Amino acid sequence: MNDEAWRAEAARTTALRDVRRRDVWLAALKRHSERWLLPLPLGRLWHELVLFGVLQAWACLFAGILLFAIVATKFTWPAGAPIARYDFLFLLALATQGALLTLKMERIEEAKVILIFHVVATIMELFKTAKGSWVYPEANAIRIAGVPLFSGFMYSAVGSYIARCWRLFDFRFSNYPPTWATWLLAALIYVNFFTHHYVVDLRYGLFAFAAFIYGRTVIHFTIDQIPRRMPLLLGFLLVSLFIWFAENISSFSAVWLYPHQLKSWSPVSIGKLGSWFLLMIISFVLVASVHVPRPLSRGKSDD
Repeated sequence: MNDEAWRAEAARTTALRDVRRRDVWLAALKRHSERWLLPLPLGRLWHELVLFGVLQAWACLFAGILLFAIVATKFTWPAGAPIARYDFLFLLALATQGALLTLKMERIEEAKVILIFHVVATIMELFKTAKGSWVYPEANAIRIAGVPLFSGFMYSAVGSYIARCWRLFDFRFSNYPPTWATWLLAALIYVNFFTHHYVVDLRYGLFAFAAFIYGRTVIHFTIDQIPRRMPLLLGFLLVSLFIWFAENISSFSAVWLYPHQLKSWSPVSIGKLGSWFLLMIISFVLVASVHVPRPLSRGKSDD
């Protein structure tokens, strides 16, 4: 794309009714990447890898800000501060969410779904902390029982990431399961997070159910012009893995602690990856209620 064509495209983009600030800088990024990377050997690969990395980072904006604040306050928060560390994290998360809405980086409909996830996650947090599954060791004012309210934003960050990825990569799907089946799975997952404390843990059955309904589902995502694809279950697993890494960083920062970390920090068990995989499905189903899953358009190809 030459400079004249790019200016015409940028002007057209800016004139769109639902324009978002990301569109103009993204067009500029693509233009520079095409100029410098496409002529190289395997240029298309490098071009799309750069765009993919930047778009993923952009989708993680809310989560990244929150994680950075968690780590930074671990080492810099003064002991005599007039506000508790947890309360600062709550206010920061609230301000960040407001900024995303004001700048039209998220839609009101998406924010409503993310709020619902915040509420259901906080309810689960109240139950889990009461059962001693983990603790929040620091005192603060903005909390319910043993749960500081900023904790719900850590779950909301996952929903924000999915919603932003959905738009940035123009998600499309092949063999997407019936909506009722996905909601049934999400409901069973959520109930099992409570009931496994009293009866048998059904997570392996839930993994099998997820494989049954999503096993044939393919997600198509567009980095630049050509749609790419992967099994949706693989996408769930990869995102869950990154959440597990973030969880280790957060627990190292003592924002919350598991029982085995109370005396000295040690990594979170890889077994928690399964829990995040299941929570990832709940997040995805909630976001899918706003971004209705669409099939790949005719004429587009992953090849």
